Order: sequence, then structure tokens, then C-alpha cells
Amino acid sequence: MKLENKNILITGASSGIGEALAGKLAKSNNLILVARNYEKLKLIKEQNETGKYKIFPVQCDVSKKTEVEEAYVKIKKKFTAVDIAILNSGVSYRMKVEKFNSGLAEEIFGTNVMGIIYWVEQLIKDFVRERKGTIVGVSSLAGNRGYSGSSFYSASKAAVSIYLEGLRNELKKYNVKVLTVKPGFVKTPMTDKNKFPMPFIISPEKAAGYIIRGIEKGKKIIAFPLPMVLIVKFIGALPVSVYDFLASKNKYE
Repeated sequence: MKLENKNILITGASSGIGEALAGKLAKSNNLILVARNYEKLKLIKEQNETGKYKIFPVQCDVSKKTEVEEAYVKIKKKFTAVDIAILNSGVSYRMKVEKFNSGLAEEIFGTNVMGIIYWVEQLIKDFVRERKGTIVGVSSLAGNRGYSGSSFYSASKAAVSIYLEGLRNELKKYNVKVLTVKPGFVKTPMTDKNKFPMPFIISPEKAAGYIIRGIEKGKKIIAFPLPMVLIVKFIGALPVSVYDFLASKNKYE
């Protein structure tokens, strides 16, 4: 599938991977850009919109179901259909157990998990009826184990991966494709807060390139970069006792 002449929805489009995807896809597709920061979306539109293809910015907090419903109504009035939905919105916070705060879990799961589910709820009716469409959900390589200080984030991304896997098999009979993206470290405003080493970190533009190529090839799992994928597979294969020992030595801010 060549990403040309499509109506592509991108959530979390105001920065990081979402913004990079918009920059690469705007040249040959109509884009619906979704984020809370509407002013930034308008700027991206000004910088990337061409005469032939349109960019439609939509302000929306994906963790709020009513806002997603209202956003989809606006989109359907503008475009006859969404061909591809790249559900990319994500947040992360590190937390010591001594400062445990369930509010952070609500925000992380609200954006990372429910933010995908709410959009799928809107899209799936049209995709199933038309028997076409592609859902691209952004998870993370961090969803393979529970990492000290980031257990809420890791758990949210594990949930995303499992949810998308089940959804992929359910929607196969309707010719609706579901792809799961699992990035390693990507230099974004979210990772800029991290105070620990981030091996093999890549730019948002490079990450966007991996994602676009993966969608075009129809890959069910788009995981990158390769060195980090191999490290994560190794960590995932460690016995629980070994992993717990190593995790207990982790010093984090």
C-alpha cells in the first residue's frame, strides 16, 4: 500500500513522532491532525499544506470520550472517509513508589490506552461497514516488562499491544488492517524529561520513516530500531529472578 492520495488521521500530531509524520505525509495525502495544542496544529498546517492536499487541524483531548466523539463528527463533515488512522498520542511520567500517585496512572492510561480505544470506537463502525481501513496504534518496546519508575507507562503500552493484537484478529474478516508500532527511544518532548541513558535514541523524523515504510509494507508489528529491539527481546527472555535482581540495582530520578 503506497501512502498517496489517502485521508490520514494522526493523533498526538502537535509534536514528536506525530509532527514528523505530518511533515512527511502532507506532500501526497490529506491529513487530519489531532492534538490538544490547536495553535501548534495550525502552525504545522501553515508550514506543510500544499495546494492539492489539505490539512485539517482538530483540537481534542483523546482521553475524553466526548471530545473524541465531537472531533469525529467534525472530521466526517470535512472528509467522506478516513483511510488510515495513526493513533499516536502518548504521555509518560516517572515516579518513585515513595511518591505514589494514582492520578498519574489515570492520565497515562487515559491517554495511552483509552485514547486509542475511544478513536477505534468511532472509526470501527465505518471501517467494518466499508470493509476497508487501517488502524495504526503506537505502543512501545517498553511494554515488554515492568521497568522501575515507569511501571504505569510500561503497563499502559503492554495493554495497547495486547488490545491491538486481539483487535487485529477480530477485524481481519472485515478486511480492516491493524498495525502495532513499537518504537524504542525517540527524541521527543516526552523523552527529553528522562535523566537516564537512552541507548540507540533516534530522531522523530527517522521514527516516522520506519512507521511509513512499515505501513506501506503492511507489517503487523513495526518495531525499531533493530539494536533496541534485540536488547528488549533479551531482557524479555531473562528469568524473573535475574530480571528482578538487575531491576533492583536500577537508580532512577
